[in-house]
Amino acid sequence: MNSTVAVLRGFGPVFALLFGLQFISMGAMEMSGPFWPIQIKALSPSDSVFGLAGIGVYICPMLGVSLTSAFWGRMGDRHGNRLMMVRALAGLALTQLLVAFAEDVWTVLALRFLQGACAGYIAPAQAYGIEVTGGRDRAGLFAWLQVATNVGSLGGAFLGGLILDALPFAAVNLTAGVICALCAAVAWASLPVPPKSAGGAGPIKAAAASRAALTGISVPGLLLFIGLLIASRMVLQVPFALYMSEIYGAQHWVTGLSYGLLAFGFVVGAPVWARVFAARAPTFVLGWSVWIAAGCLLVTGLAGSTRNLGLFAALYLAWGALLGGTTPVLLALVSAATRSDRQGSVLGLAQTCQQGASVVGIISGVVATQRFGLEVAFPFVASLYGLSCLVAVGLWIKSRQSFDRGDLS
Repeated sequence: MNSTVAVLRGFGPVFALLFGLQFISMGAMEMSGPFWPIQIKALSPSDSVFGLAGIGVYICPMLGVSLTSAFWGRMGDRHGNRLMMVRALAGLALTQLLVAFAEDVWTVLALRFLQGACAGYIAPAQAYGIEVTGGRDRAGLFAWLQVATNVGSLGGAFLGGLILDALPFAAVNLTAGVICALCAAVAWASLPVPPKSAGGAGPIKAAAASRAALTGISVPGLLLFIGLLIASRMVLQVPFALYMSEIYGAQHWVTGLSYGLLAFGFVVGAPVWARVFAARAPTFVLGWSVWIAAGCLLVTGLAGSTRNLGLFAALYLAWGALLGGTTPVLLALVSAATRSDRQGSVLGLAQTCQQGASVVGIISGVVATQRFGLEVAFPFVASLYGLSCLVAVGLWIKSRQSFDRGDLS
């Protein structure tokens, strides 16, 4: 805990506020996350509608985000990322309040899509964080913002369960809506507007130096790599509970605990990886990314082959720790390879790619397990990590060639 406080103070009080807003707002959004199937089941007129809507309630927000994040990113570059954060939080608040009164599944799905389209909070939060920290330690910045998201998600799911035990499902969404509205008000009143002098001669020279240092980094290649890693992880999003029940005969609390170990491993691992990669050359980061992808391949392959629940849980924790060295670090490379005046656009595009990859991962996981059985889930995940590893090797080779030409520092 003391180390966390020290890190937040090291980035500055504005980032501490940004961390808190991320933690609270993401926790509020996840209050209803694990329990949507219960509500969809109650509202569905038939099993076929439930089967479709049960997947759609998770995919619709992702589709909304993937279709609009790049646009909101450009708006952030033009009008300020702080304004985009407030807009996103206000949109989350409004849609959460509206969905609390939805009485049929189609209205729920439409509002969930609208929620994703109006949201897009994380990308402007990342871009704003770069502004207020001057681009210092991007990997650490993104890692700690992702830690806030994961810890908030775990706490939000627990709080949502407590509310649902005592009150109707609508109370969960109403509470989340009020919390997001308060976060929007705090963000508007407390987050400072970055000084316009940020575009002055000093930062411009720094941005130019950054572009020269990272000329050999392929942003599209990095986005492809990030997308493959996320799709690999999301394959198990829907079939995980069924897998635990069928393969291990696990009780619900064991399933929930095992599922949470992935996020816990990420929370523990992300700050460690950020320190490992701090001030390192891109070739070093991409070289390690090859090994991390290979480690994910090995861990998921072993998890799919073991029938020992304790070993499975340990492997799931290790998987989460490895994932802590993926998305935050790779997004830091994407950010560092982009001009300072296009941070919102490129991070919005990255968010679009991440959400699109999540949708692909979820759908492919459902199709694969329904067609070939739950036993193929982990081998499928491992094969995707194998493909990710090949992409990482290609990016590393390209960065090495650029380093030899003097394009990379």
